[in-house]
Amino acid sequence: MTESPNSLDELRVQIDKIDSQMVELLAQRAKITAQVGQYKSRVGLPIYVPEREAELIAKRREQAKEFGVSPMLVEDLLRRIMRESYHTQNVNYLCTRPDIKKIVVIGGAGALGRVFVDMFTRSGYPVSILEKKDWLNSADIFKDAGLVLVAVPIQMTTEIIAKLDNLPADCLLVDITSTKQKPLEAMLKVHSGPVLGLHPMFGPDVPSLVKQVVVVCHGRDQDKYQWLLQQITIWGAILQYSDAKQHDDAMGFIQVMRHFCSFVFGAHLANENPNLKQLVSLSSPIYRLELAMVGRLFAQDPALYADIIFDNKDSVHLLTKFAEQFAQALTLVEAKNKGEFIKRFFKIGSWFGDYSKQSLIDSKKLLLKADDDRTWSD
Repeated sequence: MTESPNSLDELRVQIDKIDSQMVELLAQRAKITAQVGQYKSRVGLPIYVPEREAELIAKRREQAKEFGVSPMLVEDLLRRIMRESYHTQNVNYLCTRPDIKKIVVIGGAGALGRVFVDMFTRSGYPVSILEKKDWLNSADIFKDAGLVLVAVPIQMTTEIIAKLDNLPADCLLVDITSTKQKPLEAMLKVHSGPVLGLHPMFGPDVPSLVKQVVVVCHGRDQDKYQWLLQQITIWGAILQYSDAKQHDDAMGFIQVMRHFCSFVFGAHLANENPNLKQLVSLSSPIYRLELAMVGRLFAQDPALYADIIFDNKDSVHLLTKFAEQFAQALTLVEAKNKGEFIKRFFKIGSWFGDYSKQSLIDSKKLLLKADDDRTWSD
């Protein structure tokens, strides 16, 4: 059978037509999800409802099987579409405490402070910002405040909290720094009213709070700040509860070690001075992601990461033990002891358990996305 020389062009025209229809359908869907967001705002429903998302994906996966389409492809498309739809729903929100006369954000002009100023404003709260130049008028600014949120750099947090001895008795005092023990102790000492410690596990560049984690460390008078936790949930965030010590211990591994390792890796690359563009062009998707995470660190505020690493009480201890592990592993390489290396590899894998298998599945999704984003200019 001889193919018509125009058959490929004709098939491409059909594909273009279908792609155009897909764009039109996405536009229609976006209009509807915007209306969903408006409805949720009026009645106070959270932007992100895990059960609804899981149900929707499960149904479409089953439908994909019926039509002979890859369920994984359909799920990937839906997750990307839903992520965009969450952003279209990211408008105004129901105010859970309309009787609050004023919210004061100390450091509200800062990067993360601005995120909370924006979210509170879009929830209908009157918001005032207090910066260094405003301290002479702090008594007037704090007057009638129902919530004071401390959003200043880590090294300044306890110092600023110590000044807050003139808040209204029923005012809720909250901090959002990445350490919790010292700020909570300082807040409980200086203020006799309700106290709460929060740690937003995201940076100021997030497009919305949907699916972002906020760690909650209880302070005093839990019943008097449930409205704030409900408000954060309405914004779409996921609350994770921890006591202050457990939180700070975990951050040693989650933040200190990770950021320090990225710093050292970046320092080594800069010192050896390889051709960075060539490294990227020759790399596999996994190395591109790893390199991107290192490079990402050096595009941000160095003072923030210095505070995270230097202000954690366990930093030196953890990093010293890590250096010992590194030295032991290097000894195996120097001795060409592959047998012991493999033995330790299996032992470590046993500690990770089933999480290793799940990580393999999850990372494959990230790697496919990284591969999709590769361009010839890389």
